[in-house]
This record gives sequence, structure tokens and C-alpha cells, in this order.
Amino acid sequence: MTAQPEPRLADATEIAAEHDLTPARITSLYTQHTTNAAGEAFPEPVGKRGRARLWDHAAVTEWFAHRPPTRLAEHKPLALDPQTLLNAADASRYLGYKNPSQVTTFVRDHPGYFPEPDEVEELGTADNPYRRQLWKVATLQTWMATRPGRGRRAGTKQRPPLPKVSADGDPDELLGASQAAALLGFASVGSFSSSLSQGNLPLLKTTDGVAENAGRQNGRRRWTRRRILEQAAQRSRK
Repeated sequence: MTAQPEPRLADATEIAAEHDLTPARITSLYTQHTTNAAGEAFPEPVGKRGRARLWDHAAVTEWFAHRPPTRLAEHKPLALDPQTLLNAADASRYLGYKNPSQVTTFVRDHPGYFPEPDEVEELGTADNPYRRQLWKVATLQTWMATRPGRGRRAGTKQRPPLPKVSADGDPDELLGASQAAALLGFASVGSFSSSLSQGNLPLLKTTDGVAENAGRQNGRRRWTRRRILEQAAQRSRK
């Protein structure tokens, strides 16, 4: 018989990011046994990672498919030229977020969830440099139409596959989030980032460098293959 694939698991932080909610709200939906329009209670967790509850991602997505759309799902952005460039704060407002730092949070804490900026401006001085990231309205419109949590049923959105990464490469090679996610056995960059932000990957709190000469990836965190594999070994012992 053909083995059934393992279900994708997601914690409250990842589910919240996909459905325009907060992790506390996801926890509340579960603890209060909130029902959707089909009369179904919020799914039961199927496991834990440390102290964090884990849900079957497909079951949660199906539950939300029978729930009224959120405020952001019904948000109608301003009519702007698709080639107009917006900074992170303006992009947050264009997308309907009350918090002008929301896009910055997505980019910083959930790599792979939000699109890369279309342009990056290197500003400031040699002593105090800073970068301004800009997104085209067309890029934001595409993300709004395809982002997770907009009422689609499970399986209708295909995530980009993680790269194939060998554990036998140069132990000092610097690897990015998608490569780390693959080596650690995560289903997506989003689930890796969620686990990292919750402190479930303590060895990766320390970075070994940042991306350089990598275009729009400049400044992104990098870890050595050695550190990532040490973290993988630590996870397997839990």
C-alpha cells in the first residue's frame, strides 16, 4: 500500500498570518470552540512543538472556508497606477492594515510569506546607512489575490517547493531561510519562520552572516550548514 503523506502542521502564529488575525485570536477560536457557518467547531490540535499547539493546516483552512470573510478580505485598495512604487508603510496602508509596520513585520519575521521588494534604495551615510524597500502596486495586487487565508479551500494554492539541499556540503557554507527550512524538514519557509520567531530553534538565534551581492536578498540572515545541522540534530532528540 502507498504510504499516506504526512499532514502539514501549523501553529497559531502561522495560521494567524494567513488569515489576517493575531495568534491570540486563533487560540481564542480554539479554546471557545467557535463554530463556523457550517456549524463546525474550530479543529482540535493534533500535536505540540514545545508549548505551542499544532493544527492540521488543511483542516484549519477548510474551517475558515466556511467563515465570513475578514475585514481585510473585503478591503478595496485605492486605484493607483500598477507601476507606482510604495514604501513599507504605504504598502501596509494600501493593503488595508491598520499597523503601518505590518509589511515590515512580514518581511522581517516571515521570509517567503510576503513578496520581495521590486526596488531597494541604499540611503543614509557611510556612518549611518539604511535601506528603503519599495513595492510596485502590481506586486501588491498579485499578493492580495493569491495570499493564504482568502477563503480558498485546502489544496487550491500551491506553495513554491523548497530547494533540494544536501547535508553533505561545505559545513561553513552560508545558507538562507529556504535552505534551512529544507534541511530542518519544514514544509515551507513560512512554517520555519514561525518556529524561529517563537524561539523553537534556539541555535539559529545567532546568525553567521547576511546575504551580500545577492540583489534583493541583500541583508537577509544566513546560517552555516554546520549550525543548521546541529539544530536539526537537537530537534530530532526532542
